[in-house]
Amino acid sequence: MAILGVPRLIRSNVRMSLVVCLCWYLLVIGADSQRTDPNEVNALRAIRRSVNDPFNNLARWNRGDPCISNWTGIVCYNTTLRDGQFHVRELLLLGRNLTGSLSPELGRLSYLKILDFMWNNMTGSIPKEIGNITALELLLLNGNQLTGSLPEELGNLVNLNRIQIDQNFISGPIPPSFANLDKAQHFHMNNNSLSGEIPSVLSRLPNLVHLLLDNNNLSGPLPPELSEIPKLLILQLDNNNFGGSLIPSSYGNIPTLLKLSLRNCSLQGTLPDWRNSSNIAYIDLSLNQLTGPIPAGALSRNITTIDLSSNNLTGTIPDSFSGLSLLQKLSVANNLLNGSIPSSIWEDRTLNSTERVILDFRFNAFLNISGSLPTQRNLTIGLEGNPACSINSLSQYCGPHDEEFNDIVNNTKFYGCPPQACPDWYEYAPPSPTTRCICMAPVFVGYRLKSPGFSDFLPYVDSFMEYLSSGLEMNISQLEIKTAEWQDGPRLRMDLKIFPTNSSSRIFNRSEVLWIREMFSGWRIPDSQVFGPYEFLSFTLPPPYDEEFPPGSSSLSKGALAGVIVGTIVGSVCLSAIVSFLILRRHTKKRHAASKRRPSTRISIRIDGVKDFTYAELALATNDFDSSTVVGAGGYGLVHRGVLANGTVVAIKRAQEGSLQGEKEFLTEIELLSRLHHRNLVSLTGYCDEEGEQMLVYEFMPNGTLRDHLSSKAKVPLTFSRRVKVALGSARGILYLHTEANPPIFHRDIKATNILLDSNFTAKVADFGLSRLAPLPELEGGVPSHVSTVVKGTPGYLDPEYFLTHKLTDKSDVYSLGVVFLEMLTGMHPISHGKNIVREVNIAYRSGMIFSIIDERMGSYPSECVEKFINLALKCCLEETDARPTMAEVYRELESIWLLLPESDTNYTDSITSDSGKLATTPTSSSLTKNPFVSQDVSGSDLISGVVPSIAPR
Repeated sequence: MAILGVPRLIRSNVRMSLVVCLCWYLLVIGADSQRTDPNEVNALRAIRRSVNDPFNNLARWNRGDPCISNWTGIVCYNTTLRDGQFHVRELLLLGRNLTGSLSPELGRLSYLKILDFMWNNMTGSIPKEIGNITALELLLLNGNQLTGSLPEELGNLVNLNRIQIDQNFISGPIPPSFANLDKAQHFHMNNNSLSGEIPSVLSRLPNLVHLLLDNNNLSGPLPPELSEIPKLLILQLDNNNFGGSLIPSSYGNIPTLLKLSLRNCSLQGTLPDWRNSSNIAYIDLSLNQLTGPIPAGALSRNITTIDLSSNNLTGTIPDSFSGLSLLQKLSVANNLLNGSIPSSIWEDRTLNSTERVILDFRFNAFLNISGSLPTQRNLTIGLEGNPACSINSLSQYCGPHDEEFNDIVNNTKFYGCPPQACPDWYEYAPPSPTTRCICMAPVFVGYRLKSPGFSDFLPYVDSFMEYLSSGLEMNISQLEIKTAEWQDGPRLRMDLKIFPTNSSSRIFNRSEVLWIREMFSGWRIPDSQVFGPYEFLSFTLPPPYDEEFPPGSSSLSKGALAGVIVGTIVGSVCLSAIVSFLILRRHTKKRHAASKRRPSTRISIRIDGVKDFTYAELALATNDFDSSTVVGAGGYGLVHRGVLANGTVVAIKRAQEGSLQGEKEFLTEIELLSRLHHRNLVSLTGYCDEEGEQMLVYEFMPNGTLRDHLSSKAKVPLTFSRRVKVALGSARGILYLHTEANPPIFHRDIKATNILLDSNFTAKVADFGLSRLAPLPELEGGVPSHVSTVVKGTPGYLDPEYFLTHKLTDKSDVYSLGVVFLEMLTGMHPISHGKNIVREVNIAYRSGMIFSIIDERMGSYPSECVEKFINLALKCCLEETDARPTMAEVYRELESIWLLLPESDTNYTDSITSDSGKLATTPTSSSLTKNPFVSQDVSGSDLISGVVPSIAPR
């Protein structure tokens, strides 16, 4: 049928263009689909279906052929194999915020060498079908939420070099079939829930160098056969329960061993003699029940760390602890040692500006120091709790003692160049012999040493720079450590910047970027005996790399490049056809007007009282998100302090690309906070969801988080009464969620960083991204007591019953709040250096030493109140759900503690505002006028003189 009013030339152009487009589809796309093994293509599509991708990182997986169309994270062999097809060599999906499960179809990628799902949120179990990938060399699944047991079939991976499943929730035994992994060098299975005995058959592994099984539920005797592993460098088994097992004497005769860490393993018996361990540098046997003397045999000259604290060792300090030129930390605290401390430990040491030594002899029965007193400035000695403290000349060593090195490197260097002279995203590269003050675009790498052989990083910074730059085959001037800090483990977390060398382009080219990433993700950097194994945490390409290097893209093959060229040419023809077609539509359908243009947003809801901010408004409020406005950070991104146009001060939580907070959590928090109104819940002012940004705008809390004030770096520590006030406010906010919100809500992520403090230190519960509505009544009329859900939350705060059963209840929040109470009482982190706060406080409580772990920074306190608070916290943290109190019971008990506090410490008014806004009066008796919800600043002068039990040496 003729198209009236349209020139014949246009009609002809449309027909020709559509024919060309069809030919392009058949020749280019159709041909490409045959280049990768169809079996692997189908497997990849099945893998994609099993994965949730909230940030659309896998959008390329819907285009063309995997090996030719540059699918994100897919690296193929450069040439076809004998069958004339391409095959997938690497699957690299690190840090993509992926959820869902690992598909059994992974087992069909028969030629795969690297399987990398690190640092996502994958759930479910490890498919046994992975054991079919006999070519696999690296199995990298750490940093997810995987459950279930380890499949026996993984023992079929005859080419496997590295298995990393750490930081998941994997349970069950270690399969004996793992003894078949003859090429395996790295077993990193720490921070899970593995149980049962360590299979003695692992001693057959001829190439194993790192055996990291710490922070699990392993039990049974320690296998003596592990000492027969011929190349073993690190044996790390901390925080398991070997139930009174002895340390096999053979563990002192492993000639290759560099590090032995058996902290907090319920071990008994005597210490092994390390005189035949000529290379050992790090020994940690603390927090056990070891007895007898310290062996007198000579120690390795490589020793940096000896921690034998919190055992029942007797005798004296042996002479072998003298003349250790690399010693950084020696701790024998909390034992039964006596005699004199030999000054020969430090007399021969001359410490330079970066060297420090910590010698911790506290809570023993040492009588004095034999020889001269130390003169080195960087030497710290702790004698508290020893009879030697009665000697006046030694009293300087009897005060508070820093047990750990808290190295924090935070570099912002201009290298003597003009400040802020570089364009955005460029920085001054470290000076080299030939260049200085050159602005270049670095790439950023998140990096962590998993088991370093030292306790203090500062003396090793230069050698680390040499090691890493050499491993990357770069000049040392291309590398900079932006930040470095110790984390639980102990592990050393770093943010690295890597700069180009080409001063003309000042940017890496594509092949250089891909090569750097491959060096880290493929573990091609040689291992170091000093620095131990490393973790690859992130790889960030800031602008101007973003457009040229799509995140996670694989190397572009020549076939793909040709396809892009052909596609560009043919795409122009197709564009012409489309334009012509639109002209036709316009002529034939006059009623179709131009569509309205407006910024699109993923949020379709509009909520009264919650403003939908524009990006421009929030950029203006924060001076274009200047770094000087940053007041906090988390897995989601940064928190900025902003001032709105009307003068209101707000906190703006800005999600970064690839953050831990997905769209679901973003919407959940908006929807919940918009209808929750309580003085102990943080208020939501608005949100922004445009231009690829997700931001939440809250009322500003000038006193930050509770965790900030429990930190050793807090300038003014919280008094005990103020901690009780904060506890009451937190409990009241959660009680509102459980009983007064309609419908009730389970928070699911109660922790010290989610309890914010306003200018009067009133506590407000924040961050509802993981919250879930409580169950509704069933048809029969009953109400389920739980919500079945995937386990989410923060390690250390997670209810163990919820973790095991996936049943979320109101008692799950009670458990988490109990952990916060323990933090408030002790100042400890929930998990610190592998020690769990609930377990540590229970141990101290049962041993009658509970007051020895109370946070000294909160000053004096009434012991009766502290004991009641400790009892309440431990009840909240009971493993059995039904045994825990309800939140209402928690609140009532906190009120009773508050009323016991002396009037002078809690001088508040006797009226409070109820949730309905009406004034509620309380009895005017002096014992009932302590109201934590009326703003009141408790100064340091209000401290009371409570009776604190003395701590006697063990």
